[in-house]
Amino acid sequence: MICYETRVKDQNQKTPLSDVNMSDQTIATDTKTLLQDLVRCRSVTPDEAGVLDVLEAFLTPLGFNCTRVKFEGNGSYPVDNLFATRGTKGRHLLFGGHTDVVPAGNANDWTHDPFEAIEAEGQIWGRGAVDMKSGVAAFCAATAVFVGNQPDKNGIISLAITNDEEADAINGTQKLLEWAVKQGHKFDFSIVGEPSSAKILGDNIKVGRRGSISGIVCVRGKQGHSAYPEQANNPVPVLANLTQILSDTKLDDGTEHFQPSNLEVTSIDIGNKATNIIPAMGTLSFNIRFNETWDGPSISAWIEARIGEVEKKGFEIGWQRVTAIADCFVSPISEDVKIVSEAVKSVTGLVPELATFGGTSDARFIAKYCPVVECGLVGQTMHQVDERVEVFQLYDLEKIYLKIMDKFFSNA
Repeated sequence: MICYETRVKDQNQKTPLSDVNMSDQTIATDTKTLLQDLVRCRSVTPDEAGVLDVLEAFLTPLGFNCTRVKFEGNGSYPVDNLFATRGTKGRHLLFGGHTDVVPAGNANDWTHDPFEAIEAEGQIWGRGAVDMKSGVAAFCAATAVFVGNQPDKNGIISLAITNDEEADAINGTQKLLEWAVKQGHKFDFSIVGEPSSAKILGDNIKVGRRGSISGIVCVRGKQGHSAYPEQANNPVPVLANLTQILSDTKLDDGTEHFQPSNLEVTSIDIGNKATNIIPAMGTLSFNIRFNETWDGPSISAWIEARIGEVEKKGFEIGWQRVTAIADCFVSPISEDVKIVSEAVKSVTGLVPELATFGGTSDARFIAKYCPVVECGLVGQTMHQVDERVEVFQLYDLEKIYLKIMDKFFSNA
């Protein structure tokens, strides 16, 4: 189900930027203020908590048409999303990101309140400061400067912002992109502002992500007294055997872009607290991170084959996915990827590695429509107590995005 509202720029509104051709310090102050406003919104998935209002208020005076789209259904909660676009002709650059955050946990464990966005020790502290409200703030602020410097430049800039990346990711970016394409949008290239750097800003940009699948295997036997095993059928040895098979069977040797795929058994649950009862059933949970050797059907077939190696006499064995399959993707190393690399180098002095490590992100949904890279902060404190971003990193990330736009639209 979809409900949406289009909010068009009021032509009488003035840009909040007194001088859009600013010094770096003035630019950074606006970026920092926007980040603090975003962090102060308690937008724990899927509660939007006003965070999209903050972005809309920032983007609308810049000439963006902002559309709020809410999706629901498919076994998940309703999610608010924002699609903002400016321009009607030329190359189309899409910035993708999310404003939802993971829970902060016990606020007393934090040095500063996780939703106060305190600036201290040269850093902004708060939940989402790294993952990924800084990325959103930086590309919004960079867009403001770009538009101010070249208000009549040909080219289309769009932003696809969801509040459902950290959890189900069902009613967020995936559906928002489907909706945008149905509205007639075609994208040439996309940048996702996820934390992509490993140790130093700019040491990596991500041109791909491994796929992911999680599942639970259930083995059902027959309960009985441990003194009379002949009257029962114990599922525990079957689970142990299956654990060994799943853990020891090689998936592949890796590819040019990705490390070998891996399966990790994450839990074995019996639920039996008695020492003299043979349990009736048990479950095994697992997660696989796979490279482009595999897709959804082939990795599912591999799981079925491994289960088929287990002795099934007297047992019922089955498995089910517990999350949607995240597809693997890798973007071609095009001139646009080179633009991103050159922008990173010009700001940081580093030539970024073209990386594919890490988990999944919403870039996997965007990859179905255009090449996409992730270019963002160092992710060292993301999801941790005392999540924080160094202010200079925020400044430099904005400069990177601005240089990308300058080059991307140079021939638009």
